[in-house]
Formats: sequence, structure tokens, C-alpha cells
Amino acid sequence: MKTISEKDVQFIRIWFTDLLGKVKAFAITPEELDEGFSEGLGFDGSSITGFMPIEQSDMVIKPDPATFQVLPWRPKENAVARMFGDVLNPDGTPLDGDPRNILKRVLAKAAEQGYTFNAGPELEYFYFKDSNGTEVLDNAGYFDLTVHDAASDLRRDTILALTSFGWRIEHSHHEVAPSQHEIDMRYMDGLSMADAATTLRIVVKEIAHKHGVYATFMPKPCFGVNGSGMHTHQSLFKDGNNAFFDAENEYNLSDVAFAYMGGLMKYAPEFCLVTNPLVNSYKRLVPGFEAPCYIAWARRNRSAMIRVPMYKPGKERATRFELRMPDPSCNIYLAFAVMLAAGLKGIEEGLQAPEPIEKNIFELSCGERNGEGIKTLPGTLEEAIKAASTSEFLKETLGEHAFSKMIEIKIKEWDTYRVQVSKWELDNYLPNY
Repeated sequence: MKTISEKDVQFIRIWFTDLLGKVKAFAITPEELDEGFSEGLGFDGSSITGFMPIEQSDMVIKPDPATFQVLPWRPKENAVARMFGDVLNPDGTPLDGDPRNILKRVLAKAAEQGYTFNAGPELEYFYFKDSNGTEVLDNAGYFDLTVHDAASDLRRDTILALTSFGWRIEHSHHEVAPSQHEIDMRYMDGLSMADAATTLRIVVKEIAHKHGVYATFMPKPCFGVNGSGMHTHQSLFKDGNNAFFDAENEYNLSDVAFAYMGGLMKYAPEFCLVTNPLVNSYKRLVPGFEAPCYIAWARRNRSAMIRVPMYKPGKERATRFELRMPDPSCNIYLAFAVMLAAGLKGIEEGLQAPEPIEKNIFELSCGERNGEGIKTLPGTLEEAIKAASTSEFLKETLGEHAFSKMIEIKIKEWDTYRVQVSKWELDNYLPNY
């Protein structure tokens, strides 16, 4: 309340996400905050994707004061702030379909076992002239620093906005494809990072709009070039120490680390629907464009689904996994929840990850991959739906309500897509049949 007064905040936006990860918001004045903190703010949730039907539409949201931030792209006079909120039933119990609550539930399970989950996603995205097409702003490539990188000012303003929230940005740079960029925030605990990464997507779009261009986190907007991923670095800490590190192991990985990785590898096909949720997601997960489609792990090999960055002496706390399959169109709360839950399941089941694959998996034949025991991720949204729909693991992690809603929504999406007649079909079939 002191900050609200000092910063001349006149409106506070309460943010939450629907089941698919789209940010929803409404604004209140500072005078309503006391009631919001004590009783919650009522709203109709029946129009929110994945929440409750109209006959059970009354919901309450309680703002989380730890997430209060003044929005830097809004005027300083009559400023606007935001807070994430937790969605509740009228009786005060957490709403089963609230993605933030689902993540908090999995984090609580980790905490019961003494673990803290840290995450550091690398979000990639494209800038285009507008939202009506894919006209790029430049033809630069990976790490290019040229006059053709028209988005340098866009990235700079975006980073300045993000650091005003108090977050550390480790890297920002041009990515491989024309007009493609990446921003990496320094790792945080899982809930804080889910809030931050969800905010990052809004900030990128707001700053782009301010500059008269369009930013998109669509996984594969352009044919023939790399798509956008959300490689997610993750680790577990226990009693202040990195639970993944073991100085005596050949790979400097502990038994906990191998079990956690085994869980990711076992359950990845089942949670792929969450981390890669769109029809378009599977246009990215194809060989040849750096996106992994094969279930394996490695250290320096970026064709594997999981990469373990090389250990540097004295950097035990940095021991982590980089899961390379997710893309930035996902609901980040749910994505973190299923990754962590899979890792915890691996620990619970005492799983053991196989030996690393340090070959370029994209160049292996089908027989060679089979010989190495390398399995494949779902290749289409339909395959991901089939793997998810029979998954007891995913149902347990998301809860019955969110699980059934996710499957229902994605079946409709696939059915709508599969009956479309594409330009490719017209170009190839119409002249010949």
C-alpha cells in the first residue's frame, strides 16, 4: 500500500491464466485491495476456458501480494500495477482447474520430500511487421550483431522493462531464424519463474506493439527455418544443496538426478500434450531444426531431448537438466507442474536413465535408433492426445477436472484442423487429379 501511494498507482490489474495459458485480467482500484486480500474478489468464471460450467460459475480470486509489480510500459502518472491471483471456489478451497494452483500442489509435494524446484526457461519468439503475416524485420542469424538486426532496440526496451521488475536477465540475443530472438532469465523457484515467464510473454508483446510491430510465441510460424522453443533448465535443491550433484559420479550426477531424468524420459510422451499443446507445435518437433523429437539425454549433443550442461569445478549449484522439447505456447504453470511431477515420479519409482547418446541422433537410421533404445516423441497433436488420454500419471498431476478438459479441448482442436484443406494440398493435388 505504501508503494501504491508512492508510485501514484490508480489501477491494479489482477492476472490469472486459463487452462491453455492465456492471461486473463480485470482491474480494481486500490480501495478494493483490502477486501481482495481478506475475502477475495468475486467473478464469473464460466467463460474462462477450462474452468467451471455456467451452473457453477461463481468464483473468487485472491491477489498474491508477493507478485505486486508496477507495469513499466504504462504512464508513470496514474500508474498501473499487476498482481497474480489464486482462483478459489466460493468456500475458499482452491479451484481444481486453476493452473497456478496445480503447480503449487506439485511444488508442495516436492517440498514434503524436502525438495525445492528451480527453473530457468529460454523463451524464443519472432518479430513480424504485423499479425496478418510473417514478414520479417531482418535476415540476421544466430548471435548476429549487425545493422540488419532491426530488433536490437526492441530487445533492449524489453530487457529494461523486465529488469524493472527486479529480475536478472542472463542473455538476450538474435536466434537462428530471421527475425527470431531469445531472452533467458536467471533461474528462480518454480512458482516465481512461472509468474515471471508468463509476464515475459506479455512484456515482449507490449513492447513490440509500442514499436509498431508484432511479436509471436507461435512455435513454428515459418516453413523451412527453426521454430521457437522453451528449453527449460531445472534442478532440485535439498537442505541448501543441489540434489542433482555428485562429485564421485562419472557425469557428476547423483542417483536422484538419474532417477529424475528417468522420470522425464518415461513420461515425456504422456505430458507432451501440455508442453507442446498446439497442432503447430509438432511442425517444430521434426529432425533437422535443432528441436528434439527423440527421447535421449546427452551432455554436449543438442539433438537429444535432455541436455546436461558440462560441470565446471566449483559450480556444483549449477548442475541441472535442460529439457529441450517444450515450446513457448504452453501454459507455463502446467508445463512446470508436469516436468516436476515426472521427475518426482522417477525418484519415487527408482528409475534409472540410460547411458547418454553423444551422436547426432538426427543422422541415425531407424534401425540404429532402435539399436540404441531411442524412442520417439509424438509426431502430431493427435498422437500426443492419444498418449495423454490414457495416462494415469497426467490425470494424477493435473487432477480429474483439468485433465478431462484438456483432452476435450485438444480433441476439438485436432478435429477442426484435420478437416481443413491446405494450400499445400491445392498446390499438389488440384492440378493432377
